[in-house]
This record gives sequence, structure tokens and C-alpha cells, in this order.
Amino acid sequence: MISIVNAILNSPEVAKRQIYHYNRMNLPDDVEVVFVDDGSDPPLDMDGLDINFSFRLFQTNDFRPWTQPAARNFGAKQAKGEFLILTDIDHIVTQEIINTARNCKYDVVRFKREVAVIDEKGRFTQDWDVLRAYGFNRDKLQIAPHGNSYIMERELFLRLGGVDTRYVGTGKYPNREEVPLKAKLKALEDKGEISILQDETKPTIYMIPNGKYCGDKDYNPFGLFHNLTRERNIGRLTNKQKRAERARIKRNYTREK
Repeated sequence: MISIVNAILNSPEVAKRQIYHYNRMNLPDDVEVVFVDDGSDPPLDMDGLDINFSFRLFQTNDFRPWTQPAARNFGAKQAKGEFLILTDIDHIVTQEIINTARNCKYDVVRFKREVAVIDEKGRFTQDWDVLRAYGFNRDKLQIAPHGNSYIMERELFLRLGGVDTRYVGTGKYPNREEVPLKAKLKALEDKGEISILQDETKPTIYMIPNGKYCGDKDYNPFGLFHNLTRERNIGRLTNKQKRAERARIKRNYTREK
């Protein structure tokens, strides 16, 4: 089985577009999609949507600043697949990526990256007029690879502890949660213990234009994505309050909607 895992914060419209996109793909029974609602306000609600594939939504109820790494690790633990497709909600998984995961001969697969859009009906396009309407201001579809998007064997991801959560709740952004994991993988590859596909034969993932690719790191086309700021900051709490907050979060991270 293959699990596509997304952590989502305050991005309900693009989450719905992803659902419609997967509906149009007619995903087979051996592919599941796992959404982890990372403390959205209001909570992400997929009720009422016609979903024709295996889908699970978890709520973390974690309102600290920048908790995506913890949400990603939680989603990986809940996933049922032998291989995980891990990426962000502004990225688009295609059939090419699913086929690569299904027939995977590697422990880890990196991606090339281009820009594209999925519209309100879940239709995929790289039409330049559409890309410009979303604010994309580059001259080529190809953009730099994304270090936080990849296919990985689930057992390996969990054995290495997932992505780094040291800065969760501190308000530090970006916190480069993927860097320690990448270093561990490189060490294992150098020892010949794992294999990583990262040459030009790797598949392509697509990103909906936003942020720096539209000329401003905070550019948010049509309000599709979240604002990274959060009101609560665990770093301002007393030690007793921190312990209580972490205990509450640990309880909430076991709940499936």
C-alpha cells in the first residue's frame, strides 16, 4: 500500500482542490490519502465532499506556532502504506509519482519540481495564462527541488525518527526540519545500507505558485494558503504550563476525525 501524507494548516480551499484532484485520478485501492489538520481555526472539515478513494483526516488540535514537523511525523505513524509520499499541501502528486512509489526499487526517491495549478474542480494545468494569474513571475516551469517532498519507505522514516521537531512550538520559521533527516540518510547511503534515487530519472512533483516564486515570500494567490503567524507561543509559557500543554497535545494527537 502507498500513503500520501499532507499536514494542513488553515488552507481549506486548496485541501478541497486536492480532494477533487485525487477524485479525477481514480486512485486504486492500494493508495490512501492522509490529511493531518495541524491546528486549523476553524478545523478542517471535509464532510459533505464526494470522495471516491481511501481517505482519513486527523485533527491534532495543536495551536502552537509552526508544528508541521510534528504533524508530518504523526501522519507517517498513522499511515498504512509500505511507502510514504510526503509533501506539502501546495504541491501536486501525479500518477507518475504514485507509479514510482508502487514499483519502488529504492528506499528514498527525490523529485524534480515544476509549477502547475489545480483549479477549483481539481483540474491540473500548466497553462501560462493561468500561472501568471496566480502570480508566477519566472520564465521557466522548472524550479528548484523541494527538500521536504519525497517518497520514503515508511519503516525507514520511522526508524530514523522522522523530521526534526526540536523547534516545534518555538515560533522559529523556517526551522529546517528536514536537514537532520537528510544527513542521516546520506550517512546510510554512504555506507551502502540504503539506496536513494536522486538523478535525472527521478519523477516530477508540481507546486502551485506562491511565495518567492511570485516575487514576494508572503505572496498568497487568492488566499489559498495559511498565514504562518500564530497567536500562541509556547516559548512564553512557564515550565508548568509547558508540561500541561505538551500533555494536552499528546492526548489530542491520537484522535481521528
